[in-house]
Amino acid sequence: MPIGILANAFSIFIGGLLGMKLGPKFSESFKANLNTTFGACAMAMGISSIVLMKNMPAVILSVILGTVFGLAVHMGERISAGAMWMERGISKLTGAGAKKQAEDYQSVLVTCIVLFCASGTGIYGSMVSGMTGDHSILLAKTVLDLPTAMIFSCTLGLTTAFIAVPQCVIFLALFGLAGLIIPFCSEAMIADFKACGGILLLATGFRMIKVKEFPVAEMIPAMVLVMPISYVWTAFAAPLLG
Repeated sequence: MPIGILANAFSIFIGGLLGMKLGPKFSESFKANLNTTFGACAMAMGISSIVLMKNMPAVILSVILGTVFGLAVHMGERISAGAMWMERGISKLTGAGAKKQAEDYQSVLVTCIVLFCASGTGIYGSMVSGMTGDHSILLAKTVLDLPTAMIFSCTLGLTTAFIAVPQCVIFLALFGLAGLIIPFCSEAMIADFKACGGILLLATGFRMIKVKEFPVAEMIPAMVLVMPISYVWTAFAAPLLG
């Protein structure tokens, strides 16, 4: 049962509705300080996953190769293009076409879609949930996403709540895919997958507190590479070095 995914989508929907009502009462300083706190929480979640690592060389190699691939194929631009495609559908659904003329509306909407639908946290949390039944990452993300949706709703209005729909569909697909993969995974492979996701969470936290703009979108392919590389390292490289 994808409890974490459903809870996460619900939190975005409710946060979007609450933000319409309460958002105008938030000061810019309040929003900025709250976002910094979100970043610290994301970093803490990342560190708690990184310590589960079984094969450090395999995880580090996966992050490097995955980022190189992501940069080479312009993963960030492709995700933004996908967000723009969703933006058009959501705008038609909510009748937000007029708002799109505002200077920052489209930029904020794309950022919101990418954050909720294509973040390393969501992809990682959905896969872990499907593999192990551990919903803790998604439930922690749920706690973060509700106030985040409220803040986005200050600019986007009702559109923020409707982003929960494509987000839920994407995460459910990842959840189902993870269920198909799990029979072929060892304990070490799953631990290294969690550690790789933790690195993405840590990078996301640094972005949120505006210390360093890590290419988080371009790092996502590492999540695909880490388990095969972990298997090869455990089965072949480690015995030779042992």
